[in-house]
Amino acid sequence: MLKSQHNAWLHTTSTLAVALVGYICHLDRTEWSLIVFAVVAVWVAEALNTAVEYLTDVASQDFIPLPAKPRMSRLGVSL
Repeated sequence: MLKSQHNAWLHTTSTLAVALVGYICHLDRTEWSLIVFAVVAVWVAEALNTAVEYLTDVASQDFIPLPAKPRMSRLGVSL
């Protein structure tokens, strides 16, 4: 996913930044658990978004503007 998706690089950078700030702030186990849950949720949403994009590309080989709209809404959901 990192090779093909620009947003995955943004998520990686954000994940590392959150981990660094969490380490600096000495978070307890509960706070770390919540942060890990949120980070995993974002990564799962990005993976699902990528899968749906690929399926949309396979299903419609000609450019049709209609699939682009759900693509953008899924992008907003994953961010």
